[in-house]
Amino acid sequence: MISRRTILAGSAALLAPIPRLATASELKLSDDGLYTKPWFLESFLELPDDLREAAGKNKRLVIMWELKGCPYCKKIHEINLADPAIENFIKDKFEVLQLNIVGSREVTDFDGQKLPEKQFAQKYGVRYTPTFQFFPDSVDGLAQKAPAAREVARWQGYMEPKPFLAMFRFVEQRAYEKSSLTDYLKANG
Repeated sequence: MISRRTILAGSAALLAPIPRLATASELKLSDDGLYTKPWFLESFLELPDDLREAAGKNKRLVIMWELKGCPYCKKIHEINLADPAIENFIKDKFEVLQLNIVGSREVTDFDGQKLPEKQFAQKYGVRYTPTFQFFPDSVDGLAQKAPAAREVARWQGYMEPKPFLAMFRFVEQRAYEKSSLTDYLKANG
């Protein structure tokens, strides 16, 4: 026999918000097989210029590393970036530069070094997709820092929508000046 408690618990689960999945027609593939958004940064891949331009728009620069066929990269696009609240927040506050972890396009780093995407990923120790690298709002002093020290935050792997948005809020609010991303996500994600 089914109790009222079981019925109520089941009803509550049915009423919980279900993440909206992007439809196949909303998912767009780039020439290198990565899912992309029309508002992602169109770039000459010169990071100092990209960061300065982002700062000039009161935005932050984030590199989103992906790989063709990566199921978690697709999930970011299908679920997280399909949520209008998340998409609008990121579009308003960030310039998203999408790079291919095995790509061959030439990237100019903050120190002036020019490398193909694959070697650039290796220089920064990016080994997984998706990976998000967040940078400060100024190029001042970045060229003199070690690659990992140039980032203000990094996340590797898929994140559910709520902590995913919290990660972007962490950078936008400059919370990295007071706490770690992990601690911030525990409190806000």
